[in-house]
Amino acid sequence: MSDEEPVGIVLVSHSAEVAASVAELAKGLAGGAPAVPVASAGGTGAGGLGTSAELISAAAAAVDRGRGVAVLTDLGSAVLTVKALLAEGGELPDGARLVDAPFVEGAVAAVVTAATGADLDAVEAAAREAYSYRKV
Repeated sequence: MSDEEPVGIVLVSHSAEVAASVAELAKGLAGGAPAVPVASAGGTGAGGLGTSAELISAAAAAVDRGRGVAVLTDLGSAVLTVKALLAEGGELPDGARLVDAPFVEGAVAAVVTAATGADLDAVEAAAREAYSYRKV
């Protein structure tokens, strides 16, 4: 692992439980990857299904170590919320990036790659590559 701080990962789902479970799975499959800051931002602030710009911003701030933040989303309106936060500027840390990747497989690839000390470009590439994973 690199001596530098790792890239942060934010997992945005319409469900708090789904986001937290995918974060747990990704960290577990990365050998626990305790050095990789991973945060989930699921559901609304009131605990319902949906997305919350405030939860996403807080999660990104919590995992930002100065090397960028990869944000992965589950469904369309989560994507739109992250895009709006990026467009507004100042809502997400400098170097935050929306990553186009499958949610579960991309999260695992992102966390595993970040655990190696890779930079944000490499973390994004690994997560995107998950689109090509075949199951049969």
